[in-house]
Amino acid sequence: MREEEKALLEAIRQARAQGHRLLGGRDWGVGLEGAYRVQEALCPGPWKGFKLGLVSPAKQAQMGVREPIFGRVSPGMLQEGVELSRFLQPRAEPEVAVFLKEDLPPGATPGRAYGAVAGFFLAVDLLDSVWEGYRFTASEVVADNASGGGFLLGLRPWARLPRGHLRLYLNGERVAEGPIEALGDPGERLSWLAERVGGLRAGQVVFLGSPAPAVPLERGVLEVWAEGGVLLAQVV
Repeated sequence: MREEEKALLEAIRQARAQGHRLLGGRDWGVGLEGAYRVQEALCPGPWKGFKLGLVSPAKQAQMGVREPIFGRVSPGMLQEGVELSRFLQPRAEPEVAVFLKEDLPPGATPGRAYGAVAGFFLAVDLLDSVWEGYRFTASEVVADNASGGGFLLGLRPWARLPRGHLRLYLNGERVAEGPIEALGDPGERLSWLAERVGGLRAGQVVFLGSPAPAVPLERGVLEVWAEGGVLLAQVV
């Protein structure tokens, strides 16, 4: 690891340990590949799966990248409820996640990747960023594990990607919504991810990103709705 990468790693590690935020937008001299090395050092595994971010071309253009980004999911990130005290800057995005029933090696075709899906589930990405106000460069957000803080998973599986819109409610108020088709083709996403991370494993979960903007969290009831399914969670 280069000295610039070590400096970024240490800054994020100390901020997380001490519970303070960093000002983003700095040129650390670290490119995206270096940022992924920092991410892996912060989240060394074993991994329960991965999360995708910046899945829309508009968001990619805004951040100056040409493809989605990814983060790593440790087993402890999967939660049944939300404890706000665990987060520096808690936000939420409605998502769809997939479980894999077989391994996906690098080079797996989109068709094979789609066939490896055991089921589709409603989910929530509980975002948390070390960067003040979620203002960061692409390298900064990648290094900080793509703002991955925790995740919620629904119980009802779909055999295919749900249709229509994902809707996120907080205490009965709809706070975010977006079309599920904006997530792209799941097989293509999984094929791309398997190539980037050196393969995916049976039993892992992959969060496919969100078609809706992230919203700040507050105490109460969090709900995600899509095509007759619902995910409910308590925020305390």
